[in-house]
Amino acid sequence: MKISVITATYNSAKTVRDTFKSVLLQNYTDYEYIIIDGGSKDGTVDIIREYEPLFCGRMRWISEPDKGIYDAMNKGFGMATGDVIGLLNSDDFFTSNHILTAVAKAFDEDCCLDAVYGDIHFVNDCDLKKCVRYYSSKPFHRWWMRFGFMPAHPSFYCKRSVYEKYGAFDLTYKVAADFECLLRLIFIHRIKTMYLPLDFVTMRTGGASTSGMESHKRIMHDHQLAFKKNGVYSNVFFELLRYGYKVCEIIEYKFHKRK
Repeated sequence: MKISVITATYNSAKTVRDTFKSVLLQNYTDYEYIIIDGGSKDGTVDIIREYEPLFCGRMRWISEPDKGIYDAMNKGFGMATGDVIGLLNSDDFFTSNHILTAVAKAFDEDCCLDAVYGDIHFVNDCDLKKCVRYYSSKPFHRWWMRFGFMPAHPSFYCKRSVYEKYGAFDLTYKVAADFECLLRLIFIHRIKTMYLPLDFVTMRTGGASTSGMESHKRIMHDHQLAFKKNGVYSNVFFELLRYGYKVCEIIEYKFHKRK
């Protein structure tokens, strides 16, 4: 089974080496690595050129202006030839070297499976080995999407045929096109998914979904638009319950960490 891993980059020279190294360390080799660069001016393209030979033909890349990260990812989907597609952000990296092996095994064991997902954890840039927040997708249920929940998107690996049938990212959504996409796939079209008890990705804090109150307001706005467009009943109060859950999740993690 061939897996397509897509990384969108833009001025990512400070972090993208860690991303590339984590892909190279994967013990599963039937993959292609697609880099969509938005026309970086900080040396990112030089790093891509530096690492390209190390992938022995498995890396393909372009560098050109785009309309943002979701447009870049859509371009990656268009270039992908794998049976399954996953995303790896340019400031994140795989937590271990057997992530793609676990993904391939799950799809090989169930031919009816459409997508898998798992866990992720967050770190600060000053200490990449210290977890500051762990996000587990284990409790997730389809109906939770009414409250704004979704599986950890960086851990989401889905068949290319599903995206071809139902579409990828809608560029109408500025910060939550990932939520709208998963709402459409999981809630509306009820694709078959499976949780893998595995920490997929180490994420640096400070991304679009972790960068303050203004970001959360934009996310909630996009969520409400997604619900309306897809005919899913929800409201702002439902969304606020999600933030209460997140607070409890952080407190529980810190409590267990001290034990």
